[in-house]
Amino acid sequence: MDISKAIAELKREPGFADNVGMILVHNGVVRAWSRKDRTGVSAIEVTPDLERIEAIRREIEAREGIFRAVAHAKGGLMHPGDDVLFLIVAGDIRENVKPALAEFLDRVKAEAVTKREVFVDERADA
Repeated sequence: MDISKAIAELKREPGFADNVGMILVHNGVVRAWSRKDRTGVSAIEVTPDLERIEAIRREIEAREGIFRAVAHAKGGLMHPGDDVLFLIVAGDIRENVKPALAEFLDRVKAEAVTKREVFVDERADA
């Protein structure tokens, strides 16, 4: 997903200028270490549940003050530095948009994405 292009498309939607005062973006990137204990990770295998992500997206978009919610999740084997999850929330004011993005991210990660880390084989360095 090209974030700049996605935002430009949002800005062309009817009603954008009348309803949007803030756009927040999440760009999830594959880390080179495990969140659990910082062990080196050479890749992750990601499986997004696209139907569940879409259901969550619709719920977020229905919240007060939210004009549009956008999600783009990649699946498969990815390596450190690769983009894995994009979320965009556009809405009226920060008191509505910030919590909407936070809930969107937390729910997608908890309910709709599974991942398996591929750890660096330390014996290969010996």
